[in-house]
Amino acid sequence: MLQVGVCEARYQGFPPQAQAARPRYNAVIQLLIGLGLGLLIAGLGYWRRALSRSGALAAVVVGAVVFGLGGLAWGVLLVAFFSSSSLLSSYSPARKTQVVEKFEKGSRRDATQVLANGGWVTLLAVLAWFRPAPWLFPAAVGALAAANADTWATELGVLSPTPPHLITTGEPVPPGTSGAVSRLGTMAALTGALFIGFVATATAVAGYAGPRFDQPPAWSGLFGTAGGLVGALFDSVLGATVQRINYCPRCEEETERRIHRCGTATSPLRGWPWLDNDWVNFLATVAGSLVAGLLATVVR
Repeated sequence: MLQVGVCEARYQGFPPQAQAARPRYNAVIQLLIGLGLGLLIAGLGYWRRALSRSGALAAVVVGAVVFGLGGLAWGVLLVAFFSSSSLLSSYSPARKTQVVEKFEKGSRRDATQVLANGGWVTLLAVLAWFRPAPWLFPAAVGALAAANADTWATELGVLSPTPPHLITTGEPVPPGTSGAVSRLGTMAALTGALFIGFVATATAVAGYAGPRFDQPPAWSGLFGTAGGLVGALFDSVLGATVQRINYCPRCEEETERRIHRCGTATSPLRGWPWLDNDWVNFLATVAGSLVAGLLATVVR
């Protein structure tokens, strides 16, 4: 209280215009720091071939806003997600390479993929800057935990020694089928969500979760982990039911691609035409965020 009083007394002599300018000045400084860190992450991602050129530009924007407006804890979570998911994406044994041919895009994330995984947490960071609330940090943890869980499940689940099953019917399906789940993939999803939850707990213990976060530090990790796992399962449900799936008449194979690897244009087979894998990933982060935010609001 004494320190607050000293600070208030220190600026009482300043004119109102100068006092009003201080928050704007601090916001500019914080955004500039976030921009610098975003450039560093994007540069490393492009250098490591984890990001395309458009993906690197999108990563700069996401990193700048999340770091600059969300704060240090939010930025650390973003780095944890990006670094771990990029390492798994670059791990490409022969079996995995064959399976991922079904996927719409490769391991180098473009701008749409970056926004699909980081767009929602970017919006949350903007909201946290203008209207801070205790549930926003757990919601951010849930969003990134869902993105991480889905990425780990996808990258490791395709290596399962046993055939996966469709999450809605339990029917055995080929590896890489949208909506397919396996024991290895589910464990990978849980581990990916737990990893983000652990990082969130560590940052909250260190006191960087934000000025309005007033819950036990471990709760942010627990709520985020729960949201992440729910988000990953929601991703699988969407993939099995309404995600757009195409068909290659030449190879007689289902695929997410509009142009198959053989060069043949594919035709719609099932699902909503607009709901591609990027939209599914985005909606999964929203679902994980809402679950974590709701838990943080209800469990007090």
